[in-house]
Amino acid sequence: MSFKILFMGTPPFAVPILKALFESKHKILETYTQPPKKKDRGQKTHKSATHDFCDKFNIPVRCPISLESKNEIDHIKELKPDVVIVVAYGKILPTNLLNLSQIIFLNVHASLLPRWRGAAPIQRAIMNMDNETGVTIMRIIPKLDAGPILIKSKIKITKDTKQKELSEQMSEIGAKLILDSLKLIGENKAVFTEQNESEATYAKKIQKKETKINWNEEANKIIAKINAFYPNPGSWFELNGYRIKVIKAKETSNNGKPGTILDENLTIACSKNSVQLLQLKKEGKKEMSASEFLKGNQIKIGQNLT
Repeated sequence: MSFKILFMGTPPFAVPILKALFESKHKILETYTQPPKKKDRGQKTHKSATHDFCDKFNIPVRCPISLESKNEIDHIKELKPDVVIVVAYGKILPTNLLNLSQIIFLNVHASLLPRWRGAAPIQRAIMNMDNETGVTIMRIIPKLDAGPILIKSKIKITKDTKQKELSEQMSEIGAKLILDSLKLIGENKAVFTEQNESEATYAKKIQKKETKINWNEEANKIIAKINAFYPNPGSWFELNGYRIKVIKAKETSNNGKPGTILDENLTIACSKNSVQLLQLKKEGKKEMSASEFLKGNQIKIGQNLT
C-alpha cells in the first residue's frame, strides 16, 4: 500500500529520511521546512538542507512562520495526506492540527524514547557518555515526544563518537525505520506502545554558555562535550585573546591546576586528569593539527587558560 505523505523537516538529519521516502512507492505531496535565514557576515540568505533537497528534485516546499493559523490548517486539510512525517522540523505541531481526522502523525526521533525527549538528543547522549542511543518512530501527541512508540533501533556510542558521524548513522537508520513503519501500518500490523513516563529524560536545547570549555570539569567530560559539539556549535577556549575551537582531543593522566598548560604538546590540566589538544581551529583560520597550530602561536608552559 502506498501513502500520500506530508513531510516536515529542516536540518541535514532529515534529508536521508526524505530521500528514502521520495525514492519509495509513497508520494510526497509537499514538504514543510523552516524559513530561509540570514547567516554569516554577508547576511546571505540560506535555505535549510531539506529545502535544498526539495529544490533539486522539484518537491513542493512550504515555509510558514507558524502552523497555528486557520490558513495553514485549511491548506493541510486540502492536501489530504494519509501520513504526516516529522523529522527535526523545529516547530511544535498545534493540537488543532493533530486533531485532524484520518491523518496519522509520525515522528522520527533521534533517541531511545522515553530517554532524551526534546531538542538536542544526539548531543545530550554523547555529553552524558551514554553507551548507546537510537532512533524511535512514535505517534505524535500534544505532549513533547511523549507519544506511543511503534518501533525503535539501537546504536552504540563510544568515547570517540562525534555528533556529526552519529547523526549521519542515525539518519540512515531512521530512513529504514520509517519505511518499515509505513509497511506495518499499510498491512494493519502496527502496534503502538505507550511510553513509561517514569523513565523520561529531557534533552534541552544547547546553550551558548555550555560550549565554552570549563577546565574545572573532569577530562572525560570535557572530551565528551568536544565530541558532542563537533562540528557545530563547537567547543572552545580563549588563548592570547583569540577564540580557539577544539576539533579533536584525547585524555591523558597528567595532573595540575585546572586550565594550566602542562607541556609543549598542548596538554591542559583538568579537575581530574588532563586533555591533550590534537586538532584546533583558530578564529578566521582553517582546521589544523596541534603541531601546525604551535608553529604560529606562542604558548607558555604554566600559562592558565581559565
